[in-house]
Amino acid sequence: MGILLKVIQLLLALSILVTVHELGHFLFARLFKIRVDKFFIFFDIGGKALFRFRPKRSETEYGVGWLPIGGYCKINGMVDESLALEGLESEPKPWEFRSKPVWQRFLVMVGGVLFNVLLAMLIYGGIAYHWGVERLPMAEVNSYLKYSSV
Repeated sequence: MGILLKVIQLLLALSILVTVHELGHFLFARLFKIRVDKFFIFFDIGGKALFRFRPKRSETEYGVGWLPIGGYCKINGMVDESLALEGLESEPKPWEFRSKPVWQRFLVMVGGVLFNVLLAMLIYGGIAYHWGVERLPMAEVNSYLKYSSV
């Protein structure tokens, strides 16, 4: 039972980290009016997923894959190794990643890391707020402490 609990805790922690990371990419893409085709937590290798959902009037498919080693946010117009050279013959559409200015593309790409850093700061701030910092005032230092003369 102890091992099962550790596996569940690991999967929960991984899913939180991956969700926050991919949410960074997703939110910056949507902020700059870039279409996002897929938002998946974990990988759906072979097109098989544990859960898929596409809301009405939405171009984004949300899902949970079966391989818990990461996640992905498939952004329209982002040319990567999976697309090769397909779609590069035509002019970029206004909603595609490749049609946006460099600073917007940069923010979309670093959005995941930025959100992970913000999550770390939030967690650390919560820990510091909850447990606080204890200090020993000099007035309470007594003779039971030994000091080095050096």
